[in-house]
Amino acid sequence: MDMADRKEGDMAVDIKVLGSGCPKCRQLTSLLDRVIKETGEPGLKYEKVDDVNAIISYGALATPGLVINGRLKSAGKVPSAEQIKAWILEAAGRKP
Repeated sequence: MDMADRKEGDMAVDIKVLGSGCPKCRQLTSLLDRVIKETGEPGLKYEKVDDVNAIISYGALATPGLVINGRLKSAGKVPSAEQIKAWILEAAGRKP
């Protein structure tokens, strides 16, 4: 989608999952897949970050970590689907 085609409230959302693939990291990515489908936000994707130095650079001292638009939202636990959805919608400029 071209920036000129975006409606008011449509904002790009940069999502990163921090972790090396531990069970909780896999649980977070699975939950994130589900939440992304539920939001209906077009073009939502996430990047997996497994480099330890990159993970620490976000301030995460435990994994899994969830970063949305450059801000560490959660570390060391798997947040609820409702919380993840609220963070994503807020970052997209929409009300949860």
